[in-house]
Amino acid sequence: MSYIERDTYGMYKDNDKGPGPRLMGADTLLGNDVYNLQGEDLGDIKEIMLDMNTGEVSYAVLSFGGFLGMADKLFAVPWNSLKLDTVNKRFTLDVAKEKLESAPGFDKDDWPDMADPSWQNTVSSFYGSDRKSV
Repeated sequence: MSYIERDTYGMYKDNDKGPGPRLMGADTLLGNDVYNLQGEDLGDIKEIMLDMNTGEVSYAVLSFGGFLGMADKLFAVPWNSLKLDTVNKRFTLDVAKEKLESAPGFDKDDWPDMADPSWQNTVSSFYGSDRKSV
């Protein structure tokens, strides 16, 4: 699903006016598809994690794998690792599908402490992100 389809307020209907794509509503980004640069579907965004100290977006939680929401593995992807593809109305992540399978992930019922600097460094290192600890 794309952010255009989730736009209940009509903020993206006119490309010459309105906030998008430089400023986007968080709710319109939930459920957006994520593809890699090879055009492979990597999943979709389930949640957006905010750093409450800085007000910045820290991570997008990506759901990958499984079938009909069952046995999905979740991944916290540093926000700066995602790029908005305004042509295809989705996000891109520069990671091979096979590499994502070995990414630090978690179960939907067992979330990590995302404020833990050790966890943050592991995730940032995997994606080659310059994300700093909170």
